[in-house]
Formats: sequence, structure tokens, C-alpha cells
Amino acid sequence: MSDRQAKLTVRLAQIAPRLGDLAHNLDMHAQIVAAARADGIDLLVFPELSLTGYYLRDLVAELGLYADCQQLRALAEVAGQARVVVGFVERDAQGRLFCSAGFVAGGVVRHVHRKLYLPTYGMFDEGRYLTPGDTVRAFDAGGFRAGLMVCEDAWHLSVPLLLSRQGADMLIAVACSPARGLAVGRMAAQAAWEDMLATYARLTQSFVVFCNRVGWEDGVAFWGGSGLWGPSGEVLVRAPLLEEAVVDCRIDLRDLDAIRMASPLLADERDEVTWREMERIFRGRA
Repeated sequence: MSDRQAKLTVRLAQIAPRLGDLAHNLDMHAQIVAAARADGIDLLVFPELSLTGYYLRDLVAELGLYADCQQLRALAEVAGQARVVVGFVERDAQGRLFCSAGFVAGGVVRHVHRKLYLPTYGMFDEGRYLTPGDTVRAFDAGGFRAGLMVCEDAWHLSVPLLLSRQGADMLIAVACSPARGLAVGRMAAQAAWEDMLATYARLTQSFVVFCNRVGWEDGVAFWGGSGLWGPSGEVLVRAPLLEEAVVDCRIDLRDLDAIRMASPLLADERDEVTWREMERIFRGRA
């Protein structure tokens, strides 16, 4: 039995932010955060770019926030001791702009993850307006370790692997995933995300949290379907499709110890082999 916090109530805020309207979105966030705090929620998760909307294009520069800005500090004050994940456009000291997810706890922004992979193909053009991040860090989330992934990050195996090898108990993926295609009984995008996240949960023996937005922008619908998966890959809660919703899930982090003891995948991982072979591959490409 580890010394991590035992039980957590996680709330997923599947919202439809108003494109480019920072003031409106901040007010909506403050209301949802205040309600979560009053309800004793331990972790509240918003989608990718929840403060701004997704198809920003030339609005990106107008909406960039410093990680220590007054707006985020005010939201952190509303949160109090509740932990909150929020999506925003981050501006750094050099004026670069990132698609970031911030982790708020104890009244301050404790950790920021900058989206590593910026899709610039098909309906996506993020690379034209944003700078890619270049770090993958698990962090102390107050009684457990967590790692953040922003949408496209989750489609690259290296990201959950690196977070897992840093001891993450929970992988938190936030997204603006458009509704696309049809599969048997599910949308194609939904099927791909759900299958992938369940697999990550199994292989990293971690809880996996997914918060996707809903609503319409520029003729594109976002499908929602936020959820939480347990360390055996089982879905524990799922939000509805295509509509705003707030869903809660109570989890026991001690389940991780039982799963990892019964099947010691993480303990048996041979990091030295991975490191050696990746170096060999990288040298070969160079």
C-alpha cells in the first residue's frame, strides 16, 4: 500500500466554450469551479482550450495568457483546495503561444503542460498559429502523481509511456475532438479514442481521464463522450454525446496497487533496453 491519497471524486466538465470570448468563458468556468468546490469534488477537468474555443486562428495572439496571470489566479482562488485542469492559450516571456493545459491546486497554478503535437493536416491548422511544447513531465497532484496530455499528444505512444515511467497514477487527456466517421454502433472518432484510452489504462495500469468538448464551431461539431477508465481498461463513467454535461466518478487509487501487484507490468519494464534501442535508432537516423 503506497502513501498516495486513497479515494477521489473526479468531475468532468464537458462544456461548449464560446469562441474567442474569454470573459464569458472565464465566468462559466468560475461558476462550475465554485459548484465543484461546494460539492467537495477533488479533481475537476475541463476540455482542451476550454477558456477560448478551438478554431481561433488569428485570434490566438489576442487571447494568450501568462501562466501566472490575474485571470488564472482568480480562477485558482475560486477553486480553493479543489484541483482543476483548465485549457488555455499560453503566452511565454518570449511572446510564443502554446496550446496549454494548466493544473490548479491550493489556489495557484501548479503545473502547465504545453501541447507537444500540433496537427496541421485536414481540418486542423494548429501549427500555423502555435508553438509546440517540448517537455513531458508527470507531477505531484496532491496525494497522487498525474500527467497531462492535450488531444493529439495522446495519439503518440511516447507520451503516455514517458508519463507512466515517471510514476503517473493518472493520465489526464483533454481534447477538442471533432465528430467524424461511423463505426459499428459508434462514431469513428469515438471508437478510436475509447479503444485507445482503454488500452493505455491497461498497459500503464493507471486511471485515464478524458474530457472532450461539445458544441459547434465553423461548421464542425465536437462529440463529447468524456469518460474515465480504470487500470484494467474498464470504463467507469461516460458522458453523453453531443451535449453539455457534468459527470462525476468516485475512484479508489488503492486499486492501482492491487492491479500492479497481481500483474507487475510496470515493475518488469526494462527501461535500459528501451533507452539503448532508442539511442541506436536515433543515431542511425542521424
